[in-house]
Amino acid sequence: MWTFTASFQQCPTSSIPFIAISSPSYSSSSYSRLCSKPPTLICSAVQSQVETLTGTTHGRISDRTEIRFGLPSKGRMATDTLDLLKDCQLSVKQVNPRQYVANIPQLSALEVWFQRPKDIVRKLLSGDLDLGIVGLDTASEYGQGSEDLIVVHEALEYGDCRLSLAIPKYGIFENINSIRDLAQMPQWTEEKPLRVATGFTYLGPKFLKENGLEHVSFSTADGALEAAPAMGIADAILDLVSSGITLKENNLKEIEGGVVLESQAVLLASRKSLLQRKGALDTTHEILERLEAHLRAVGQFTVTANIRGSSAQEVAERVLSQPSLSGLQGPTVSPVFCKRDGKVVADYYAIVICVPKNFLYKSVQQLRAIGGSGVLVSPLTYIFDEETPRWNNLLKELGL
Repeated sequence: MWTFTASFQQCPTSSIPFIAISSPSYSSSSYSRLCSKPPTLICSAVQSQVETLTGTTHGRISDRTEIRFGLPSKGRMATDTLDLLKDCQLSVKQVNPRQYVANIPQLSALEVWFQRPKDIVRKLLSGDLDLGIVGLDTASEYGQGSEDLIVVHEALEYGDCRLSLAIPKYGIFENINSIRDLAQMPQWTEEKPLRVATGFTYLGPKFLKENGLEHVSFSTADGALEAAPAMGIADAILDLVSSGITLKENNLKEIEGGVVLESQAVLLASRKSLLQRKGALDTTHEILERLEAHLRAVGQFTVTANIRGSSAQEVAERVLSQPSLSGLQGPTVSPVFCKRDGKVVADYYAIVICVPKNFLYKSVQQLRAIGGSGVLVSPLTYIFDEETPRWNNLLKELGL
């Protein structure tokens, strides 16, 4: 177990050479953030080696021509990420499952690199990757508020969880139900601080300090954190929670105001790469458009029906009188031509609307009520806007 206090931001001197030299994912700027007061000689030597390893000097990115896209290498996040890209017609082709490099045929200039989520963030900051998909919790913990890390898409709709503070249901915490109650407990002093077990050594101290808890010590423990309070090695834990069942089974409870952040998978980019690497911005645009179009279409259905009417205007008025039939921007109404007595006539009009899954049956009922027949239903794959709002937000973020 490693124990540290709220002033943990300064790295132990003994760890400086290991962190900086052994991992190419650390740039000199990342190194400086991690160790705010390193010995001058060590800092100078390590900075030189880091620049050699990462290919970054004086804030410039390396001269490689390919665009690198970091994806999680293992676990549920990895599987869900590959499934999402496949649904967007961006299937990842991996010749050998043991290889860390793959490609997406539709994006010829792109290389896919399978990495641990925390390493994806670190390598985005160092310039070794240009794009990446990780959980927001990982991006926030290892990005540490860096301006070079941009969240391009904040809601990929999988990997949902929350980073939350949990305390025992019993003992001195039995009547503690909020972060405010916890901060006002007289037990916590400089000599006897609140002990929190967590793997989030940046977000944890920051969150508790912002919520008035001044006397706190932090520790990381091997294995499940939920056992730490029962073993007596921590008073509380700060960890990712999905359903909350594991907490309950270990006699722990979440408290009001104790959620650090709500997390799900996000698309990240390096600001430097988007501005300086040729093709990076165009590639990001295509990936973003595909993601946006697919995610917007999830759970949406196209409903088509024929309705007898005197004119398109009259049919449109009947359709819009029903609250579930407005579609995305209104129904599409077009004449259905048929030949009767040697003449081409249009007694029916076809309407096409987009309907969410939870309103599907109700919409079909309303269509029948106003004379609809021959109702056809099909799932949507993509819904493309004139331009995705997230793309405009990204350009604004980049000052373009």
